Amino acid sequence: MPEAPVTREEIENAPIKAKVRAGEEVVKRALEEYNPSDTVIGFTGGKDSTLTAWLVKRVCEEHDIEKPRFMFVDHGQHFDELEGYVERLAENWGFEVVTARNDDLIEKADEPEDMVPVQELNDTNQEEAARIDEDMEEVPWLMDTEAGNHLLKTVPMNQLLREEGIEAVINGVRWDEHESRGDEDFYSPRDTPDHMRVHPILQLTERDVWDVSWFHMVPDITGVEFEEYPETESDMPGDLSKEDVPISPKYWAGFRSLGSEVSTDKSDEIPAWLQDVENTKERAGRAQNKDDEEIMNRLRELGYM
Repeated sequence: MPEAPVTREEIENAPIKAKVRAGEEVVKRALEEYNPSDTVIGFTGGKDSTLTAWLVKRVCEEHDIEKPRFMFVDHGQHFDELEGYVERLAENWGFEVVTARNDDLIEKADEPEDMVPVQELNDTNQEEAARIDEDMEEVPWLMDTEAGNHLLKTVPMNQLLREEGIEAVINGVRWDEHESRGDEDFYSPRDTPDHMRVHPILQLTERDVWDVSWFHMVPDITGVEFEEYPETESDMPGDLSKEDVPISPKYWAGFRSLGSEVSTDKSDEIPAWLQDVENTKERAGRAQNKDDEEIMNRLRELGYM
């Protein structure tokens, strides 16, 4: 296992540029330890995974390292704009995309929130449903439920890791995001299947993410400096449009956390970076109560990010 470049105490109150450098070092050490072809970036198209992908991009291009692939978990209910954003960013940044999807469950449902009898699912899905509740008779085609989250995200992800022989997964999780992630390490081994989780942005707060995104990542990608957050597309300097910047379009619309299209609401009418992120809940618009520590811990024990 690679050694972490800093301790939590050293980094939490560090200047933002030091936090970014620490994140790049976490990535660099991981890609020196694990073959990039056996490594993936857990890419959702959200702000955290975008920032994580940018750190990986910088490290790979600076040190002439092969880029790992994006791993996109398709639960079948993504916002249309999000899927286009993932494809555009991958192409622009030079990443290949590998998709994990539980077709067995998705193809047995006609509409979002449909309930699928467990006995109609394949053996693997029946076994995984029993891990949630051995008496479960139906599973919803809905990502923001405990059973749906496990079967639509974790199960296909783990299947992909096994099939592709993946040894390391680089994920954009943060200490401040949820209590259950408060004791995560930069390098965190997992089993079933065996692999290493790599967490280069643990040290960033939600506000840090927006500061780094607009004042470091966007200028690096576009060559245009920002002096303040844009309130609307017309506030951006130069001739930049929303499509020119690596910011998922749903954040412009007021969403702060991107889950299922059918069960996620915007947090406000203003862009996410202008909201009171310091004093309000990041996942308030999500239907699933992942603020329930018991639920989140169970999901993580089952392999959730």
